[in-house]
Amino acid sequence: MTSLSVETLAADAAEPITSAGNAQLGIAVLAGIAVIVLLITVFKLHAFLALTLGSLALGAFAGAPLDKVITSFTAGLGSTVAGVGVLIALGAILGKLLADSGGADQIVDTILARASGRAMPWAMVLIASVIGLPLFFEVGIVLLIPVVLLVAKRGNYSLMRIGIPALAGLSVMHGLIPPHPGPLVAIDAIGANLGVTLALGVVVAIPTVIIAGPLFSRYAARWVDIPAPDAMVPQRTSDDLETRPSFAATVSTVLLPVVLMLGKALVDIVVDDPENTVQRVADVVGSPLIALLAAVLVGIFTLGRAAGFTKGRISSTVEKSLAPIAGVLMIVGAGGGFKQTLIDSGVGQMVLDISEDWSIPALLLAWLIAVAIRLATGSATVATISAAGLVAPLAADMSTAHAALLVLAIGAGSLFFSHVNDAGFWLVKEYFGMSVGQTLKTWSVMETIISVVGLGFVLLLSLVL
Repeated sequence: MTSLSVETLAADAAEPITSAGNAQLGIAVLAGIAVIVLLITVFKLHAFLALTLGSLALGAFAGAPLDKVITSFTAGLGSTVAGVGVLIALGAILGKLLADSGGADQIVDTILARASGRAMPWAMVLIASVIGLPLFFEVGIVLLIPVVLLVAKRGNYSLMRIGIPALAGLSVMHGLIPPHPGPLVAIDAIGANLGVTLALGVVVAIPTVIIAGPLFSRYAARWVDIPAPDAMVPQRTSDDLETRPSFAATVSTVLLPVVLMLGKALVDIVVDDPENTVQRVADVVGSPLIALLAAVLVGIFTLGRAAGFTKGRISSTVEKSLAPIAGVLMIVGAGGGFKQTLIDSGVGQMVLDISEDWSIPALLLAWLIAVAIRLATGSATVATISAAGLVAPLAADMSTAHAALLVLAIGAGSLFFSHVNDAGFWLVKEYFGMSVGQTLKTWSVMETIISVVGLGFVLLLSLVL
């Protein structure tokens, strides 16, 4: 689909596609979400198909003409993929270069060589947070779990004392910090400033990950005291490499897009003149596309070439990084289609009316909606996308900072209480060799702490900004 056709579809879908009242719209929303939940949890249908069918169900229950529902859905899908698809792809390439070159292992080994005893949980949360910046959650787990198991076994540490901080670091990055798909889509839907959201996300993430990671792990280790399962320790990627990138080069490459985007946000605040040359340069260099593209190009040399990769090997690594994200892109795109269907059906205005009538703070309402969808679907990304579509009208009169906090409130809600309908729940359970009950007492409680504490810090920031 070309950009012109996306814009045309979006224009066609700008007017409400139904004249249904709030009561019927409320029923339509519940029915649409119920269809998605049933298809994902009961019929095990892929989230892309479930979101597509749920969008059609929403329109049907709202009494909208099917052709207009289709137009809204395709417009939302196209604009979402156009907005964040390239960023997700660039993030995947950077993550693959980091993993295959041994750069991730270099970060891990360097930090662990300088940490011991009581510092180890803090070292694990630092490692997970740095590595988790460019990586999808599942990829981060696959990279970090072998390290967690090795450290726990060789150092005779409690598995939970080491594992919970690592999982907390990954999860917080996944839910609150762009360029992860959920935060990116929420920023796009709400129209928030990416640099400001990134900066405030870091402010919220640091205390949240400390409380949910190293501090909570003390109690998790008492509740669940199990040894590291030997069978789950695979060979590390870098064990077959003759050379690896240096620690400084690896960390610099990973943090490059963050620095560029934060730099843009700082220039926007200090200069605040669209015609100023410095701001115009910062707007280009600090845009997510250029920042991530620069990191990938730099990573080809600082990671790929430093590991001894040939041009062919680098090309192969890039190619292999794109295939696994096809499913992610389609889910994100379909989530954008569902979001647009919600907006064009008038649901956003309904939520705005409810927030005014019930006097619920916008940030709390956004968090509650994300929590409800997360509990129902088990997907943090689906929860973020759907909640962002529902509460987007609330951001219309918000300041730049509060719009960013709205994104973070949604992100925090999307992490609430991971349970048996979440793929991440089973991934953690199997890697750590825990029972369902043990996973609920550790991983699920940790996710809930992240969600609630994250919301708390978002609300505190809203009082001072």
